[in-house]
Amino acid sequence: MQNHYVQESQHLVEVCQLFAQSPVLAIDTEFVRTRTLYPKLGLLQVCNGEHIALIDPVALDDLTPFWQLLTNSDICKVLHACSEDLEVFLSAANCKPVNLIDSQIMMAFLGHGLSMGYAAMVNHFTGIELDKSESRTDWTKRPLTERQLTYAAADVDHLFGIYPKLLAELTESGWLAAAEQETQALIEKKFTPIDENSLYKQVKMSWKLGGKQLNLLKALAIWRFQQAQKRDLPIGFVAKDHTLMALAKNNPPSIGAMMKLEGIEILDVKHKGNVMLAVLQQADKLPVESYPEKIVRLDEYPGYKQAFKKVKTFIAGIAEQCGLLSENLASKKQINQFLTCHYKINGAEPKNMQVDILQNWRLNLFGEKLQKFADNNFQ
Repeated sequence: MQNHYVQESQHLVEVCQLFAQSPVLAIDTEFVRTRTLYPKLGLLQVCNGEHIALIDPVALDDLTPFWQLLTNSDICKVLHACSEDLEVFLSAANCKPVNLIDSQIMMAFLGHGLSMGYAAMVNHFTGIELDKSESRTDWTKRPLTERQLTYAAADVDHLFGIYPKLLAELTESGWLAAAEQETQALIEKKFTPIDENSLYKQVKMSWKLGGKQLNLLKALAIWRFQQAQKRDLPIGFVAKDHTLMALAKNNPPSIGAMMKLEGIEILDVKHKGNVMLAVLQQADKLPVESYPEKIVRLDEYPGYKQAFKKVKTFIAGIAEQCGLLSENLASKKQINQFLTCHYKINGAEPKNMQVDILQNWRLNLFGEKLQKFADNNFQ
């Protein structure tokens, strides 16, 4: 195996031209995400079985040749647990990969659970115990040590070697197409723009508020998210959920009144009080007819618990028939998503939102049957 540590533009062009001739590439990223909203890319690793390239994004201003590999439909890209890698590609270059498959998803369809770690997968196929001591290192700090570079190279080296075995097993099982669809669904979710107007629903305890209060919370949640984007800070670093809730619930007229609210984060008010006050005052001018409707909790909907149990039992039966774990077919969150749409809670309907159970391989396997079952058994 020939290793390349790529720190110059011409070298990047050359190795990417070499990789462009490969039918399969194993890819990994190393990044840091501690006090930022977006992940900070520290290293890109690529392997084609003969060459490993460790691409240094700190030294290189333009990574276009690498992004072109990601969007080359003739090359299959293999990543393990790619959710955060996709966020790296999105934030670094808005680069949406094509012909990509996630080996963690592949392992799930072979009965290894939804979240099998990379080291466990390597051990399963090779018996090798990986050294993961460098996994928490600062990959943006330079220079990188030989130990770090060896660790980074090993990730894609093992992944490339394992992939043919994994592909063969999955193809034989008949679940390859489902794994491909599941990976693509993950990509689509990651690259779907965030709906700022719905962020208030994610604030803890928001269901306790009425329409006027939700209107204020909605404005605060939008402001917080936009600030997080602008300053590249985690959402909670801009303002805590309990601060937004206290402000929306009480609509204080002044900074002094803010300071006296129960549940308020004093530092939030000290540093952003005037701005948040302005947000509240602006939102207060909106007409009543534009206020959000009160949030209905699914778990308080009549008959929910019984319906959930029935759906879970129904899915368990299908899973047993096809040799998969129930969690492969539908998680608790996905069952709740289905029931939310079935009951049309908070305006949710399959026609205006994507219901996982009613998409792709799940629809054909059990989605249509489940929908009929729900129509016949749930009010």
